[in-house]
Amino acid sequence: MKIKSLKAGVHRFSVPVPLLAKPFNRRIVSCEVETDDGYVGFGMTGGGFLPFAVATALEKDLLPVIKGMDPRDTEAIHEKIWWELNQRSMTGVISSALSCVDIACWDIHGKLTGRTVAQLLGGARDWAPTYCTFGFHEYDREQLVEAAKMQLKNGHRRLKMVVGVDKKGWQEDAARVRLVREAIGPDIELMMDANYKFNPVEARLLCRAIEDCNLVWFEEPLYQNDTRALADLRRHTGIPIAAGQMEGHRWRLRQLIEHQAVDIVQPNCCYNGGYTETVKVAHMAQAFNLPIANGGGWPLFNMHTMAGLMNGWRVEFHLDMQALGEQMFVNPPRPENNIVKIPAAPGLGLMLNHDALRDGLVRE
Repeated sequence: MKIKSLKAGVHRFSVPVPLLAKPFNRRIVSCEVETDDGYVGFGMTGGGFLPFAVATALEKDLLPVIKGMDPRDTEAIHEKIWWELNQRSMTGVISSALSCVDIACWDIHGKLTGRTVAQLLGGARDWAPTYCTFGFHEYDREQLVEAAKMQLKNGHRRLKMVVGVDKKGWQEDAARVRLVREAIGPDIELMMDANYKFNPVEARLLCRAIEDCNLVWFEEPLYQNDTRALADLRRHTGIPIAAGQMEGHRWRLRQLIEHQAVDIVQPNCCYNGGYTETVKVAHMAQAFNLPIANGGGWPLFNMHTMAGLMNGWRVEFHLDMQALGEQMFVNPPRPENNIVKIPAAPGLGLMLNHDALRDGLVRE
C-alpha cells in the first residue's frame, strides 16, 4: 500500500446559527489521500488561517515528499515532513497541512483493518462526553439567555460561551456570565472561552468577579497562551484553566504542562499535526494526571481522540461547526444524552457529501 495522489481544496459553507438572522460563513481545507490499491482517506483543517496556502502546500509541497510512502507509517511520514519541510518546528500552515494528511492516513488505516480511528488510538471507549458551545458574542444579553435556555431544551447539560470580545470589557463579560448562570441554574456545567483576548490583569479581574459562578473551565484567557502569565492566573483563581487548541506541536503543549499553566490540555487534531501528534500530547498529559478535552471545534474528528485515549474527556459540539458537519457528511454522529457514540464504520466512520463539497469549493 503506497500513497499515490492527494487532492486538496478550500470550501466555503453558509451555516445557520440559532436566533441570528445572518448565517456564519465558514471555510475549511479538505484533503483526500488515495493509495495505489484504491483506498481513500479524508482529512481536513479549519479554513480561518491562510486556507489557500494550506491547500497549495498540501498539493505542491507535502505530496512530493510523501508520495510512495505507506499511509500507515505515520511516524515515518511525520519524520520525513519535519526534516524536509519543517526543520525548525514551525506552526501555522505546515501544522495545518500535516493535520490534514495525518487524519487522512489514519482514516485509510482504519478502513484497511476494519477498525475505527478511536480503536486504533487505543479504544478506551466507543463514546465520549460532549458539551455545546452556544454563547456567541453576536448575541445581546437577552439573546444569550434565550440561546442558553434553548440548548437546555435540546438536552445539553454542558454549555460554553464566548468572552473577551465585548467593547464594554470584562465587566460586561461578568454580567453575561452571571445572567447565563442564573438562567440555567446551579447544576448545569458552564464554561467560558476568551480565544486569547485578555491581558493578565483583565483576566484576573473577570475571574475574581465571577469566582462564585462555579465555572468548569476558563479557556485560553490570555494573549498568545503566555505560559508564565497563565500559570500566574491559575495560582490566583479557583476556575480551572484550559488551553492548547491551536498549538502546532507537542513542544508548545509541553510548556503549558511543565509550567503548571493549565488544568485541562486541549490538543486539536485538525491543527496540531493530526492524531499522531495528539497521541503524544495525550500520553504526556497522562503522566501529569491531566485530562485532555476538545477545544477549537471539529467534533467529528476530535471525538475519536476523546473516545480512544484513556484521559480523553469532552468533545466540543460548537453549534456552527456542528451545522457545517451536517452539510459535509451524510447523517453524521450527533450528541445524545450528552455523549457522542463513535460510529461502527471503520476509519473516521464518516460518509462524505461530495455534492456539498463540490458546491462549496472556492476557486481563486
